[in-house]
Amino acid sequence: QVQLVESGGGLVQPGGSLRLSCVASGFTLKTYVMGWYRQAPGKERERVARIENFGVGTNYAESVKGRFKISRDNVKNTVYLQMNSLKPEDTAMYYCNMLTSWNGDPSDSWGQGTQVTVSS
Repeated sequence: QVQLVESGGGLVQPGGSLRLSCVASGFTLKTYVMGWYRQAPGKERERVARIENFGVGTNYAESVKGRFKISRDNVKNTVYLQMNSLKPEDTAMYYCNMLTSWNGDPSDSWGQGTQVTVSS
């Protein structure tokens, strides 16, 4: 059974940093491209970053480029999202998921997410 458990969110002031973690189980992490997504109230879910199977290739949404960094540890079955220079518009629920391919869609196996709130 596929499980994705996100953690590391919280309340942070503008300009602050957070590191999100996503522990995966029920599948072999290295066989999948992984992505981080976020959904703010009243908005559609968007992908903010993705990372290829062995971590060599990454891609970011324009809104987070230069501030966020995605990484993975296939031995620990964990995907990370380092978020720096956080802005109020980064406030959202953050989720990780596997992608069917580099340009593919996320799976239907969403975790509970972790809330990130950026506010002074």
